[in-house]
Amino acid sequence: MTTEVVRVRIEGRVQGVWFRAWTVEEARARGLGGWVRNRRDGSVEALFAGPVEAVDEMIAACRRGSAAASVASVERYEASPEELRGDGFRQLPTA
Repeated sequence: MTTEVVRVRIEGRVQGVWFRAWTVEEARARGLGGWVRNRRDGSVEALFAGPVEAVDEMIAACRRGSAAASVASVERYEASPEELRGDGFRQLPTA
């Protein structure tokens, strides 16, 4: 099984709409490692690590977003395992 590590930046109405908590639930349900956090510029940033198919499904879910969110764009970047910051998937403080 191939493991992929990617970082995404989600823009739109994604803060104050339960997006981070939703992301934690969705990522854990897919067995992904990583983290999610708000950015001071109003976007949300996340790091997903796991099987390629699960990571791709998670990114597709981010394009839809939580029920109250309105996602304008999702940018995908390659990342390294060193960016994981521990085991499991969790929410980090705003950066």
